[in-house]
Amino acid sequence: MSVMIEVRGVEKSFGHLKVINDCSFNVEKGSITGMIGPNGAGKSTIFNIIAGTFPLDRGEIILDGEAVTNLPANQLFDKGLLRTFQIAHEFGQMSAVENLMMVPAKQAGEQLFTTWFQPARVHQEEAAIRQKALQVIDYLGLGHIKNELAGNLSGGQKKLLELGRTMMTEAKVVLLDEVAAGVNRTLLKDLTDNILRMNRDLGVTFLVIEHDMDMIAKLCDPVIVLAQGSVMVEGSITDIQNNPKVIEAYFGSDAA
Repeated sequence: MSVMIEVRGVEKSFGHLKVINDCSFNVEKGSITGMIGPNGAGKSTIFNIIAGTFPLDRGEIILDGEAVTNLPANQLFDKGLLRTFQIAHEFGQMSAVENLMMVPAKQAGEQLFTTWFQPARVHQEEAAIRQKALQVIDYLGLGHIKNELAGNLSGGQKKLLELGRTMMTEAKVVLLDEVAAGVNRTLLKDLTDNILRMNRDLGVTFLVIEHDMDMIAKLCDPVIVLAQGSVMVEGSITDIQNNPKVIEAYFGSDAA
């Protein structure tokens, strides 16, 4: 397998507090890689650095062989890197299908000139985007709420809708941030199944931060353990769960 994301010697401080310390790891192309660690380990910070939200102080980020260090999120989006959030960010007063239609960049209807002088082009493109959005809705099993205002959806349905947004682009890699948070067990199974399907059917690479170890066990191989801002260990979920260093990091030396 080739490498989709390379994190090389990354460091990040906030004031005098060093949060990420010489952190290096790879995310292989086509993998579903998990990232776990105790609270304060730096998981969200390294996620935000990769996603272009935080600039790094030192180090390098490589995306599919291309240096993308400190590129902003919109440029990373154009290169195929997307992320979801622990708290879903939907357009509450728009329908589920309209939320998906908002995703594709550089739509003809965004240009005033095209709207005035090429309305047929705008309508044709919008129809094609709507058709794709409906296909994504059906793929995710959300057809029954396609016309419902997104603000009225349950937490799990909003997470599925966020996952659907990533399918509206030519995504290479998706960063999933606490996708299980606030989701009931039934919809969590739907989320997990759809992530596996996207990985298998569409070839999307995933990097997943998650506290739900059952979900990590079902989805992820390998799993990276972060502690004190750097990689402690990496391996299969079975190796991770039996590793004395991981047990100590989570539960203290008395549990090791």
